[in-house]
Amino acid sequence: MTDRGDRIVSVLEEAFSGLMAADPAAFRHKFRKMAAEPFAFYRGSACLFYADMAELPDEWADDRTGRIWIQGDLHAQNFGTYMDAEGTLVFDVNDFDEAYLGSFTWDVRRFAASMALLGWRKALPDGVITDLIRTYVTSYVAQIRAFVTRPDDSLFSLRLDNTEGALHRVLQRARLETRIGLLNDKTAIVNYERRFRRDREGTHELAPEVLAAVLRAFESYLDTIPTGKRASSRTYAVKDVVGRSGFGIGSAGLHAYNILVEGRSQALENDVVLSMKQANVAAPSRIVPDARIRSYFTDHGHRTAVSQRALQAHADPWLGHTQIDGVGYVVAELSPYEADLDWSDLTEPADMLPVLDYLGRATAKMHCVADEDSAQTLVDFQCEEAIAAAIGDREDEFADSIVAFALDYAQQTREDHRLFVDAFREGRIKGVGSTA
Repeated sequence: MTDRGDRIVSVLEEAFSGLMAADPAAFRHKFRKMAAEPFAFYRGSACLFYADMAELPDEWADDRTGRIWIQGDLHAQNFGTYMDAEGTLVFDVNDFDEAYLGSFTWDVRRFAASMALLGWRKALPDGVITDLIRTYVTSYVAQIRAFVTRPDDSLFSLRLDNTEGALHRVLQRARLETRIGLLNDKTAIVNYERRFRRDREGTHELAPEVLAAVLRAFESYLDTIPTGKRASSRTYAVKDVVGRSGFGIGSAGLHAYNILVEGRSQALENDVVLSMKQANVAAPSRIVPDARIRSYFTDHGHRTAVSQRALQAHADPWLGHTQIDGVGYVVAELSPYEADLDWSDLTEPADMLPVLDYLGRATAKMHCVADEDSAQTLVDFQCEEAIAAAIGDREDEFADSIVAFALDYAQQTREDHRLFVDAFREGRIKGVGSTA
């Protein structure tokens, strides 16, 4: 096995050893998904990306731009819609499991490399991939500079009234969804009361002691909702709880629960489904040794909730955190208004270029605009001013550096994928049991 193959195995084992020991079957499933193709491997191996970032020079990172709030796992499939706290459908970043503080370039680089992989999967020439990435970076920088010159940056978002093309269609699709549709999918009316369906794949009944622990954790969670977002006590009355499993590629081995609560009235169509999900170690935190940042968070659930408010304007009013047996969990609404951008429908560069322009702007917004209830004190400066100053008048040089990185790293990832598949097939990754 090559040295790079050894590195891939050791990084994966170091990052996931605890979770693999707790649920080796879940990680066999995760790794088989990652083995499907290079992009899937890239999505599931953020820890490897950051191990590489720790050794890569970053001339754009200084005392300020090297420690801003970042999404942490920014790739082409981590954008989608949500209904913000103001009731507006927004297209934005929609996953904060890996959010932390680090260099703004880590988000930009990770996204750009994902686009290079996606372009390769679509058999696009390097010249076309370069144009796509350059469009993203140019849009990102332009929006950063717009935030510097316009103080009303918090009003900016990608919505139904200011988008076109593929993004607009995603927002329209999300708008067709309803809360009652979600409730009918996940629950049923039993004796004039709504309860979770127990016959759904990935849903299971809880043992009495687990249920009691979840309910205690829910009571603690209520204290973490910002005062300005709290509703009446009736809203949070618990009606039912079930366990949940079968998550996406990045959540193997993590515990999660769905909690059904009363909502704003006793009308059954106003019931709300909440997710209480175990939070994992954020991949960027493995290479950021700053003790002040690490000690700021009580646990990874706290870190996820604080990060989301720092990265998302008008964050979910249900967003909060709690603990079960000392382990952090993040709580948020399971919303029907979440729709992801389907890249399989985008095959022509002419259709993709406007999307990359929008995604560059969305990334800039995430780096610069926080929720009004974000009370974090780790970043006490204007991020847009810091990033604009770091780039200065070298926008073309910055874009060139991101393009060069993306093309090189995508090529490296394709080779890493091959090495990973070989290691997994041959049983060299400890902790996942037999691959037979």
